[in-house]
Amino acid sequence: MKNILIIVDMQKDFVDGALGTKEAVAIVPNVCEYINQFDGDIFVTLDTHYDGYMNTSEGKNLPVPHCIKGTEGHKLDENVLNALGNKSFEYIEKITFGSIDLPEILKAKYGDDFTVTLLGLCTDICVISNALILKANFPENEISVVENCCAGVTPEKHNCAIETMKSCQIKVI
Repeated sequence: MKNILIIVDMQKDFVDGALGTKEAVAIVPNVCEYINQFDGDIFVTLDTHYDGYMNTSEGKNLPVPHCIKGTEGHKLDENVLNALGNKSFEYIEKITFGSIDLPEILKAKYGDDFTVTLLGLCTDICVISNALILKANFPENEISVVENCCAGVTPEKHNCAIETMKSCQIKVI
């Protein structure tokens, strides 16, 4: 059984940039510590938008340009990147909240013989979206989320997302 860590959108714009929060900044040390102790394969999702972001459905509902490819805000948080150090990992760029490619990538590499642990930003948008996509595609696999390595848009939304994931049989650690 392979252990997989998915680091969700720990990008500058979500940590301390355009959509950053003090809660996002606060989880960075926890994320780095978790990465350092993790033994398994690692994937890093990157929220990825382009110059026409404001004309997209998301841009009309969240009119804050963020994670525009080629900008500083699109890059992985420097502390997280340093924690990854010499570890091998794969980037997965995604243009929406949850990666629709992620289940296909995992199925092709591991079949059904794996566990997944997710952490990152934002609990109530991209973390929960990816967790639910994975649970829907792999209902018998253990899918976990590390609560103190996630932050939501607000603390209240973080807590609601954690409770929703518990209801959907996603293990909260």
